[in-house]
Amino acid sequence: MRTQIVAGNWKMNKTLDETETLLSELSAKLPNTEAQVIVAPTFVNLALAKNSLESSTIQVAAQNMHFAENGAFTGEISAEMLQNIGVDTVILGHSERRSHFGEEDDLLAKKVDTAIKKGMTAIICFGEELGDRKSGNHFSVVERQLKNALFHLEPKAWAQIVLAYEPVWAIGTGETASPEQAQEMHAFIRKTIADAFTPSIANTVPILYGGSVKPANAADIFSKPDVDGGLIGGASLKVDDFVAIIKAI
Repeated sequence: MRTQIVAGNWKMNKTLDETETLLSELSAKLPNTEAQVIVAPTFVNLALAKNSLESSTIQVAAQNMHFAENGAFTGEISAEMLQNIGVDTVILGHSERRSHFGEEDDLLAKKVDTAIKKGMTAIICFGEELGDRKSGNHFSVVERQLKNALFHLEPKAWAQIVLAYEPVWAIGTGETASPEQAQEMHAFIRKTIADAFTPSIANTVPILYGGSVKPANAADIFSKPDVDGGLIGGASLKVDDFVAIIKAI
């Protein structure tokens, strides 16, 4: 059985005090679930999050990291820095990193290699933009992103990979892929991995949906056989909404 995951990407939100309050409320309201629950606060609040959640089952992830171990990379964070405060999971390749900061697949591949080498779990984001969807190129775009970032890996490395399909046109827009569209793409992703590696790897790797998941649509999306949870943006900043989404899985 694949691991079910609900991960909250907080992006550039919440001060130190606000982070502490949100984590306290989330811990108090966390439902009994077999799903893995993850939160990804901003870098400056990661240590606080780890300490606050020490007795909780909620895990903490970083929103990004550099591929180098150290050096003259002003403003960047290394894997060692994250692991030193107990963070072993990192989100890589988010659409906002791609669009706002020019991160391409070749850079993502380097970051993935570092995460694997350091024994971290990498949540790999990818997905098509609206123009790709309208032109019917969405499958080829997703296939290319997967191949460029991940298909150089050794089969055993896939045990450290979580995939997060993000239809970019449905992030922060209020638009959401229908459950059927999500299932169609997730099934395609599994077939692509099975063809390149093995059906066992394809059927084991968790694939999350990351496009405007809300309490109202979470259950329908999560009910699809190839959807293993969600990478949640705005709704993860509201305790009651995030809890409702966790319950939906």
